[in-house]
Amino acid sequence: MNRRIVRTSLQIGVLASAVFLLLFFLDNRYRVLPNSIHNHLPAHHPGLVITDVTLKTCSTLNPLSSCQLDPNEWHRIEKDLYLNKAWVNAAYIHIKRKREEDLVPEEKVIMDVRIGRLDPAMGEADRGDEKWESRPGGLWLKRSSRRHDSDSTKVITAVDVLFGADAVEPRPGWEIRENSLLLDKPADEPEARLSIRRGPPHKIDKPKLRVRKNGKFKILQVSDLHLSTGIGTCREPEPPEHNGGKCDADTRTLEFVARVLDQEKPDMVVLSGDQVNGETAPDAQSAIFKFADLFIKRSIPYATIYGNHDDEGSLSRSAMMSLTTSLPFSLSAPGPNTVSGTGNYYIEILGESHHSALTLYFLDTHSYTPDESKYKGYDWIKPDQIEWFQSTAQALRETSAHKDYTLIRANMAFVHIPLPEYRDEGPGTPDAEIFGWKPGETKEDCTAPGYNSHFRDALVNEGVSVVSCGHDHVNSHCALSRHRDSEGKKEKPALWMCYAGGSGFGGYGGGNWGSYHRQLRVFEFDAQEARISTWKRLECCGKDADERKDVGVIVEAGKAVSVHTR
Repeated sequence: MNRRIVRTSLQIGVLASAVFLLLFFLDNRYRVLPNSIHNHLPAHHPGLVITDVTLKTCSTLNPLSSCQLDPNEWHRIEKDLYLNKAWVNAAYIHIKRKREEDLVPEEKVIMDVRIGRLDPAMGEADRGDEKWESRPGGLWLKRSSRRHDSDSTKVITAVDVLFGADAVEPRPGWEIRENSLLLDKPADEPEARLSIRRGPPHKIDKPKLRVRKNGKFKILQVSDLHLSTGIGTCREPEPPEHNGGKCDADTRTLEFVARVLDQEKPDMVVLSGDQVNGETAPDAQSAIFKFADLFIKRSIPYATIYGNHDDEGSLSRSAMMSLTTSLPFSLSAPGPNTVSGTGNYYIEILGESHHSALTLYFLDTHSYTPDESKYKGYDWIKPDQIEWFQSTAQALRETSAHKDYTLIRANMAFVHIPLPEYRDEGPGTPDAEIFGWKPGETKEDCTAPGYNSHFRDALVNEGVSVVSCGHDHVNSHCALSRHRDSEGKKEKPALWMCYAGGSGFGGYGGGNWGSYHRQLRVFEFDAQEARISTWKRLECCGKDADERKDVGVIVEAGKAVSVHTR
């Protein structure tokens, strides 16, 4: 009798566990399968209006608790408000939406959303006809049953969730709510913030780039921001005592970039990888918006490529690219889907004659080696990428935009991971010509891939005179690669290989290599002479933060030359 009871109890326990696991999987599939998160982007469909918003909390330990409302009526925004960090709770925002033409006259549409513990009407002098309606999480909705309100630019047509006290909303027509959603979360976890869009989506046009009236064009290269969801934690800040020792990683990083933007007033910004510190960015969208907001506010075009850490957070490379290309002033492009990687593309800088004066090439250097036993470390540019680059460069030369340009053209390239030649012809190698670094100064060992796919040779053959990378945070020098004769003897200059230097306090910044000030690199192109000059900007301190460092000319008449100062 006792054995039968025990056996029955075990069977019931096994069945209950199976039911729990099934329900947990179905309801939390976005929580337990990170790869599915990597392809998530919020769905904001044109022509829709929001008729209701609510917050649904559930227990991950209770098999009868669900975070999913009726999918026939509700659309769930697939972002756990606890960022998948809570052991017990999960919570999601749900919205009801309808096409405008399907609304019946008495159906309500949302005109405003507030967040707080008290009825917003308590602070309003004119409360109007409509009352605020309460929803979980401190949500308050003001809805109107007037049919014509659905056509107003004030009606809410999309809802999104961002995270962190420092969250920003760079998308035109969108507003982030001041207060965070009321959740039982630890104080050190990024708070969940609601963002809303009023009216139809705004049309985004890609800007066209051209040299200024003085014939010059300035590029600010920003690399290795390592932004987080929330303010982030500083790693190896230099100097440690700056600002009384207080250091919020993303705050200090973004203040540095903003200061240099205002000092240099660049014509465009190149972000050369590891914008997002994937390990500390469970919502990569919030991190991306922070850097994009800097450029959008200043009407500065920007272009992105990705590093080995960007897609270690909540979004894949393709999802990040899709998000970035939807933002104002973004020049980023995914590139051909038949070529390895995401972000193989080019940008033309036009001269006064509307012909191409400067071409910038961007290539994805991927992440980690596919064969650790044979080639340790990092991945390399693939043969099909090199073929794409060569065929693109050759095809561009045959266009009228290139052939009819009456001055000398120039070409540059940007990657994240350094090419093997950065190591093979860098500091410490025989007859190396290094600019921006002296023996004894802080330098990091080059972490180029172990396999050489010879992209350097393709760059030289197609007339690229400068390639610049990120990745090695503590390196911020340029090394000259030279042509070699049949015996391997170095001849005339062929290609400058530059580092941007790490800029973000969320990534390492010295450590075993000693003190290191975060840096940014500037390139200035002079179309009249096909000349490229470069210099650096330091984050700290005093005169070092206010002056240009290591200023030199590295390209004359479109070709690499031994560096000289002007």
